[in-house]
Amino acid sequence: MRAFHTFFTLARGLAVTALLALSGPLQAQTDPLPSWNDGAAKRAIIDFVQTTTAEGSAHFVAPAERVATFDQDGTLWAEHPMYTQVMYVLERVPALVKAKPELAKVAPYSTVFAILKGDRAAIARLTLPDLEKLAAATLTGMPVDTFAAEVNKWLAEARDGRWKKPYTELTYLPMQELLKYLRANGYKTWIVTGGGQDFVRQYSEKTYGVPPEQVIGTAGGTRYGYAKDGKPFLTKEPRLLLNDNNAGKPEGIHLMIGRRPTMAVGNSTGDQQMLEYTKAGSGARLAMLVLHDDARREYAYGPAQGLPATKVGTFTQALHDQAEKQGWTVVSMKNDWKRIFAFD
Repeated sequence: MRAFHTFFTLARGLAVTALLALSGPLQAQTDPLPSWNDGAAKRAIIDFVQTTTAEGSAHFVAPAERVATFDQDGTLWAEHPMYTQVMYVLERVPALVKAKPELAKVAPYSTVFAILKGDRAAIARLTLPDLEKLAAATLTGMPVDTFAAEVNKWLAEARDGRWKKPYTELTYLPMQELLKYLRANGYKTWIVTGGGQDFVRQYSEKTYGVPPEQVIGTAGGTRYGYAKDGKPFLTKEPRLLLNDNNAGKPEGIHLMIGRRPTMAVGNSTGDQQMLEYTKAGSGARLAMLVLHDDARREYAYGPAQGLPATKVGTFTQALHDQAEKQGWTVVSMKNDWKRIFAFD
């Protein structure tokens, strides 16, 4: 009996030792946001998810109402020095000029050639009407299937100038973790972007796990018609249906989702109304803004907090002040993220 007791005690001790040895790695593996530093932003996310999904919680949110909306440019992936879709538009211009050589000396097409040759100062010469003209010429006037094929071909071949990576690899690892964490807890994640809806839908599922029907973006009209063989198809038209920026974001959310988000994440003044709309709802709500303040690992721009001013993803001091006043969480890339990209 004594031998049995000794063996049992020894076995129990070994088991306890083994469990203690494993507890560190096991705890690390259960961290849903391993690329986030411990701090107020990470705590806000985890507290929000736990309190809105725990049965019996005073802030419990029914699964059908768990809606989280994310801006894309500057929130889910890099937007500097220029929005990815704008780069697509600019790089489509040479094909247009090849078909119509007379355009080569006409603005804004001539300006685009200067940009593509490396003249970054030429970007400042492009006005909003210029960009609208270029967008109409490169994004419309073709069947939707043709557009999709052209976008996918470009995405497969194009590379960012700084990291020499495909644009779809420039997604923020901490945000990818956040998307997965939310979905694991019954949240439906939506992309709400000022970018083109048809453009983003080409890669949203593969890149973010967000299916095309959960993408709301700036949308143009289409026209139904028949090919020579009688097959029906849609043609993209230069007719604006939804400008999904600023106030257009909550308007698009109402149109496409029909529910007020319980969580919204952005990074610029173009997301202000989406965050206001989200926080105005009853119950637990989480509004977050990503602040680009890490010039070494990514980019630094604002002009909030004394950062350099920019026209691409502007984050003003007034927006920062509003975030503090209304209880929005400001995420510092420099301080809150251990890693920015998966390839870091």
